Amino acid sequence: MDLLAIILLLMLALLISNVIGHYVPFIPMALTQIIFGVIIALIIGDYTFEIGAEWFLLLFVAPLLYNDGRHFSREELWGMKAQIFGNAFVLVILTTVICGYVINQLIPSVPIAAALALAAILSPTDPVAVNGIAKRINVPEKVMVLVRGESLINDASGLIAFKYAIAAAVTGYFSLKEAALDFSYTFLIAVISGVLFGLVITFTRFNLRKNGINDPVFHSLLQILTPFGIYIVTEDLLHASGIIAVVAAGIIYSIVREHTETYMAEEQLLTENTWSIILFVLNGFVFLLLGMNIPSAMFETISNPDMGNWLVFGYVAVIGFVILAIRFVWSLVSKAYSYYVGKRKDAEKPEIKTALITTLAGVRGAVTMAGVLTVPAVLENGEIFPARSLIIFIAAGVILLLLILATVLLPLLCKENPESNAQEGTDLTWAKNKLLLSAIKKIKEETTVENESAALQLIDEYTVSFQKNLYGHKSDEEHAERYNRKINEIRLLALNMQRKYISELLEKDEIDSTVFAFLTKFLDYREENVDYNFRSGAVFFLKRVMRGFSRLSGKRYKKSGVELEHLHFIRDVQIKAMEAAVEGLEKYAKTQEQPEYIYAVVFDYEKMLQRVKRTNDRDDDRMEEQKEELRFKVLDAERSEIRRLYEAGEINGEQEKELRRFTNYIESIILYEHNE
Repeated sequence: MDLLAIILLLMLALLISNVIGHYVPFIPMALTQIIFGVIIALIIGDYTFEIGAEWFLLLFVAPLLYNDGRHFSREELWGMKAQIFGNAFVLVILTTVICGYVINQLIPSVPIAAALALAAILSPTDPVAVNGIAKRINVPEKVMVLVRGESLINDASGLIAFKYAIAAAVTGYFSLKEAALDFSYTFLIAVISGVLFGLVITFTRFNLRKNGINDPVFHSLLQILTPFGIYIVTEDLLHASGIIAVVAAGIIYSIVREHTETYMAEEQLLTENTWSIILFVLNGFVFLLLGMNIPSAMFETISNPDMGNWLVFGYVAVIGFVILAIRFVWSLVSKAYSYYVGKRKDAEKPEIKTALITTLAGVRGAVTMAGVLTVPAVLENGEIFPARSLIIFIAAGVILLLLILATVLLPLLCKENPESNAQEGTDLTWAKNKLLLSAIKKIKEETTVENESAALQLIDEYTVSFQKNLYGHKSDEEHAERYNRKINEIRLLALNMQRKYISELLEKDEIDSTVFAFLTKFLDYREENVDYNFRSGAVFFLKRVMRGFSRLSGKRYKKSGVELEHLHFIRDVQIKAMEAAVEGLEKYAKTQEQPEYIYAVVFDYEKMLQRVKRTNDRDDDRMEEQKEELRFKVLDAERSEIRRLYEAGEINGEQEKELRRFTNYIESIILYEHNE
């Protein structure tokens, strides 16, 4: 199978893993992608994906770490600088030395240099791998800040330690003094290089804008190419660490962005969306490649007569638990030192539970796998690198083991954590619903005879967003059942209001029994299908498609003048009955503490009214212009509502900023489409 087919297969696996992650959120996506990698390897057979160490670091690690630097939060990380730098340097060194010697003693066939290399590459943590778990169970925010902060630096320190250990294993030579001097040079020059190149690129972009080159696509592409260029120049020309350089450049970008965010909104919108795709693909590819390497590494390892099947898995378990033990002890000791010796005001009393959560949250991921896949196949003298397959298998096994332990144990440790209730305060779904309600109210106020069709379509768009927020992103059956039950109750109430309206018309002799019977039959049909929403929706969709084909083919069911007039009369009565239901529901909503479900049904009725009233002689271009004008008026109404919520104390400053970003994002999209 050629390379192009393999890449397309990996892309398909990424898409499927994303779908699975939506329906099975308690399983980390990284774990799903590793499993898919194993399946792909078993399907395609003996296929080796070989790539040089420098190429792997350039294509995968450099952009991943640059992105980490771009999202560097000075306030959060500076507040925990002691713990972060301790974990990023001291803990990495301890893990490399202690675990390296344990590996060498446990597996004599692995030389000490190779054992230290394996321990070094197992040192960096990966917050991406644990993010899915953290969002679901609400890992304490301080723990996640620590994991994110240390991963920004320990990726680089771990990779540098790994690089020296691999060099020692390949050449057979190592000098601590030379390594210390070389490390100091590569670190300092890399930091200077990253800062200078980050500033140069920023200055270049500023001058290009000053000279009229404001194309957001150009500037976004320049940002995406930045980590690759900085890595190549630092590694090849300055012979320093490209990894440290891209992290430093990312931090410089984050600082500059704070002062230019307002002026480059369109560019940042495009850049962030592009980066999200690139990072998803890169992270996913690393875990898929990890899975693809497991079968071959396992086969070569198990086929070794000196290695028993259970012995190999025992190595993985022992090494994994040694790494966890080192991290657990370090977490307790560092907290105890800050609390009892340093006596810092913000220091927390050391607790075993918190130390366990910090330990399990430090899972390994993309950087570990990217590094271990760069282990060379041969030594400098031409001999085969000792136990290379075993090293790859152990690294893959430890990543899997730590992911599984985090998936199983973190929910048990965090389910009673008091910080887990913070989601209630940070969940802005209710506030976004208020914005959408204010938007719909504003549209209704601005609706005229001329723009009625455009207003109804725009209300339809906002209604879909409102109902999605109301339903929520939860997939549990209890939530779905509660939502459907409440919505069905309101729908039955609305149908009864329609029945009451047409009954009053019959009593006043404004309609005859034939029209009454026709409308009653329609309402009976609607009532029967209230409890079968999916089936009813599917039938309606099919009928709508059939009507669309009928219109395209020019076919019409011809009626006599009397019949057509009769149908028009029935349609008018039906419209008035639905309008009466809408009016009744709106009055009922004002008496309820939680009117959101009532408004959801009201919006459904308004969409039905839009379809019934719609004519075929509308000017689409003019309608789009009218919708555009209404959207900008709606944005002003939403911003006023945000200000009202803040002044009323219903939201705090951070939530106000988040809601403003929400409206600014929508405005950026509107402006972008308009320019197009």
